[in-house]
Amino acid sequence: MNSFHIKDDFYINDRKIKIISGAIHYFRVVPEYWKDRLEKLKLMGCNCVETYIPWNIHEPEKGKFNFKGINNFSEFVKIAQSLGLYVILRPSPYICAEWDFGGLPYWLLKDDSMIIRSTYNKFLEAVDDYYSELFKYIVPLQITNGGPVIMMQLENEYGSFGNDKKYLKAIKNLMIKHGSTVPLFTSDGGWQEALDAGVLLNENILPTANFGSKVIEQTSNLKKFMDDNSIDGPLMCMEFWIGWFNAWGKEIKTRDSKEVSKEFKDILDLGHVNIYMFHGGTNFGFYNGANFYDSIVPQITSYDYDALLTEWGIPTKKYYDFKNVISNFKSIPNFELSTKIDFIHYGDINLTNKVSLFNTLESLCNPIYNDIPLNMEKLNQGYGYILYTSNLGKKRYISRSKLVDCDDRASIYLNHEPIATQDASNIGENIPLVLNKDDKNEIAILVENLGRINYGDKLRSPLQKKGLKGGFMVDLHFHNGWNHYCLDLKNIDKVDFSLPYEENTPAFYEYTFNIDNKGDTFLHLKDFGKGCAFINGFNLGRFFDIGPTNYLYIPSPLLQKGENKIVIFETEGKYYDVITLSDKPLFK
Repeated sequence: MNSFHIKDDFYINDRKIKIISGAIHYFRVVPEYWKDRLEKLKLMGCNCVETYIPWNIHEPEKGKFNFKGINNFSEFVKIAQSLGLYVILRPSPYICAEWDFGGLPYWLLKDDSMIIRSTYNKFLEAVDDYYSELFKYIVPLQITNGGPVIMMQLENEYGSFGNDKKYLKAIKNLMIKHGSTVPLFTSDGGWQEALDAGVLLNENILPTANFGSKVIEQTSNLKKFMDDNSIDGPLMCMEFWIGWFNAWGKEIKTRDSKEVSKEFKDILDLGHVNIYMFHGGTNFGFYNGANFYDSIVPQITSYDYDALLTEWGIPTKKYYDFKNVISNFKSIPNFELSTKIDFIHYGDINLTNKVSLFNTLESLCNPIYNDIPLNMEKLNQGYGYILYTSNLGKKRYISRSKLVDCDDRASIYLNHEPIATQDASNIGENIPLVLNKDDKNEIAILVENLGRINYGDKLRSPLQKKGLKGGFMVDLHFHNGWNHYCLDLKNIDKVDFSLPYEENTPAFYEYTFNIDNKGDTFLHLKDFGKGCAFINGFNLGRFFDIGPTNYLYIPSPLLQKGENKIVIFETEGKYYDVITLSDKPLFK
């Protein structure tokens, strides 16, 4: 039986080991490609893989757990072990990771008194319940039980959020209660205040630091903190940021390979490292997070991160530069990759069917009536869209109306005609209304949950609740009487394409094609406005014509020989009769 200890350094079976790890998030990679990505990590010279565990995918609804398919992290860990890789797990309730709500489940927000990342009793009870299931999978994977997991993280960058040591101690106790036996660590920014706030002293927990530059300075800060607090242990950068994440409408962020490789060597000269990210992958579905600056800034579907492997798994120049650096510290293995991956240009595919959302609503969900509009969480909905509809009454002119307290993107329609789209830049601006029907005029408001904030003080903000939170004002009064259509789009197969299509309304577009050979491909979407797309029922993620990406990546395991079906939900009335599946991605 192997053992792992932290003394003056890291030891496996009393033998010093230099940890050279790379981050791969199993939940951002289809399971069929886990082995390929892990093999490429091994071939670069790494001896360890690190991954977060996001609470919100494993307990999507309170008390309902999912550890299958892309959520089967224990299988990911076992594949790593079969390749001779060690594993660092980060099962914190909060992960950040540019992931919706930092990995916290949306249903926590149903409690109006909820205080996340705190000793608030109901939060800790929820963590306890979650860990009671999660650790059934973790316990046998620990090195103390013959598995490859050598360390686990306590919370995540807590020093950039709070300094409640009682809370950190409570999370530690819960981890131990449910079976944690390997060493624990914290990871925080590499400066005094962050380390002071986020490190739990005198609990035999190793502090590590996260940074992407000024390696010698940052490592010196960590060493000084450890020396000042009489902590004996190795120096480790738990997140060496070699790239960055991206937001809609912004240029893609990259780092020079030569510059970052030099910093990488500095880390290995001084201690141990986990490369963030080795392979970023994809924010499938609606799980992208958002940052908050002056307003909510959602991240894009691609989590390429300018990593060592591209979003679609191809080694970059940076990969080979890092491999060269590692070769100065250890021997590099050489073996053939076991997964054959082809990239195929399938060409143009013609539109098969189309239908307006307004006409297929009843096939997707039953309306929920309430006098006042309800937010998404109150409707037991985590992600996607809500369509609010109401009758404004008889024919007349209304000089002023407005949305109140909506922090996402809202498209407003009057009798199915688009009259306004508002987002962070103009939510609450006046909307004049011309009611032109004699007795019934329907207002419809389609609100898209753009992604919850994943970092910073706004984690505890009312901004995290989605949908209409205040309401809709007509003149100087709130308008009452609303139907709610909850569109999480988990039942995309229920779209009824036999119903009518209306121009310039949110709509579904179906494209059917047949293939003989399966390969990775890219759905080009330059002719579409905003929305999301599905391949054979699987949600590939969001697209937006402002870029920087105008594609969605389709891994070949999501295709099937014979007939395949792409369904695109588009909200701006902008589409094209032909889509292209290319062997190359498309950028703005």
